[in-house]
Amino acid sequence: MTGAAEIPRGAPRVLYSNDLTNITSCVSPFHRAREPFRTEMLEATVDEVAGLVDAHLLQPGLGMVPLWPSKALPLAEHYAWIRQRYGQKPDSFGQFVLDGGDVVQVFIDRCRQKQQAAFISLRMNDAHHKEFSDPKPGDKPGSSIGMSVTKFYVEHPEYRLKPGSLRGADLVQNWAVPEVRAQKMALIRELCENYDLNGLELDFLRFYSYFRPEETSLEQRRAIMTAFVREVRTLMNQTARIGKRRWLCARVPCHLPALDVLGLDLKALVAAGLDMVNASEHYFTTQQHDLAAIRTQTKGAALYFELCHTIWKGDKVLKGYDVFPFRRATREHLHTAAHLAYARGADGISLFNFAYYRQHGQGEGRGVFGEPPFEALKAVRDPQALAQGPQHWFIAQGWRAPGMKPLPVPRKIEVGKAAKFIFDLAPPSGGWRQGARVRIQADKALGASEWAATFNGEPVVATDDVSEPFRVHYPSMLGKPEELRAWTLPQSLLRAGKNSLEVTLKAGEPVAVIFVDLVVGQTS
Repeated sequence: MTGAAEIPRGAPRVLYSNDLTNITSCVSPFHRAREPFRTEMLEATVDEVAGLVDAHLLQPGLGMVPLWPSKALPLAEHYAWIRQRYGQKPDSFGQFVLDGGDVVQVFIDRCRQKQQAAFISLRMNDAHHKEFSDPKPGDKPGSSIGMSVTKFYVEHPEYRLKPGSLRGADLVQNWAVPEVRAQKMALIRELCENYDLNGLELDFLRFYSYFRPEETSLEQRRAIMTAFVREVRTLMNQTARIGKRRWLCARVPCHLPALDVLGLDLKALVAAGLDMVNASEHYFTTQQHDLAAIRTQTKGAALYFELCHTIWKGDKVLKGYDVFPFRRATREHLHTAAHLAYARGADGISLFNFAYYRQHGQGEGRGVFGEPPFEALKAVRDPQALAQGPQHWFIAQGWRAPGMKPLPVPRKIEVGKAAKFIFDLAPPSGGWRQGARVRIQADKALGASEWAATFNGEPVVATDDVSEPFRVHYPSMLGKPEELRAWTLPQSLLRAGKNSLEVTLKAGEPVAVIFVDLVVGQTS
């Protein structure tokens, strides 16, 4: 293992992202369905991870409209404009601030009480609900439009990456335009000047589009992003209390090709004052990433790898948000992904969307819901503990980041044509002492089809055991027995680093492999 035993320069080990909107969108012990926001709900989200995380990162809305008393965007004027243009009242967060509340200060005060470092995570270019910014007859924007759309955004359609398009990545604004960056900097300035924050995260994954590639070179994109980070660092230094350094973090893709598309030169960003790099698969837990290469580009900064509540989502079953089935990450998925991250150079772990194990949204196949597995967070701060646990490796359809090649799954399999899947494995303490089992899941019943497999070039033996290796509390999108095939692997075939599974359909109808997993130390 190459994971750091000590966090560079005293940075927190475990980060916890809180998108705020989960408070009213998820049913929880402190929020009934359709209950409006109140102070105690935000405090409860801090309380429930006390002792489990070191830094709490609050996203106060969508990064467009402040959820604090603001001079950069006076909220009384903003919501009056929203009512006039869209016929919508403020949502309960906006109304809370209009009534004299301050979401950011409530959060900071509670974090201080619970010994959590208080960070604000600001979305740099969020697209949520902007498809309704230019209303047409029959549109139903909902009250969230007030958190998403500003008069500046509406009055400058030419600043959108692709005017006229309703695709999320096209609805965001063009960061090559100085006025666009200035709007974001005005909000950051208020946060830095008015609040005693421990840190600030710049969330460059909300959304993952900033430039028109045909109009900007890689050098231009990098220069713009690096200058922005340098300006934020200078502002944070100027506004910090004497002798107190605030942490500056960036949430970035965990895939190298996407960094160039977004203009994120990590080495230059660290030199510009970035203290922490949070490498993420957007909103999935993954075990396929470029973290080892990212480590070499971020020397001098603390490097985090992000875990999420899901490893794979299905297609939408209704129109709108949160209307798709999704496969939850289990404790073993999370721990194995964290173990690999430490082995590839991470200093700590971050958690994203962790509250969304709870009931939210609508549509077929989304349940069973339940409470998040908070107990799983106890081990993620300890690389040695993770290295002693069972391992559940997987290859799932996560996020196709900008600039990436096609995802490893789904993969169409035809008779006689071998398909290769690559696992990046990190051994447990003392190496593997037992064999493993590898499975494939197809998009339909496999019937009497015949299969063969090799692992690292060696033939492996099929097994009838296709059961889930560990207890699953959230069974959405699990494979049915008739959709699965499995093989046993002797421990001698397992290698540290890249491992190759090759499967061949010997006879039967073509299918698509949609999920692959490998387990060591199964308990079920």
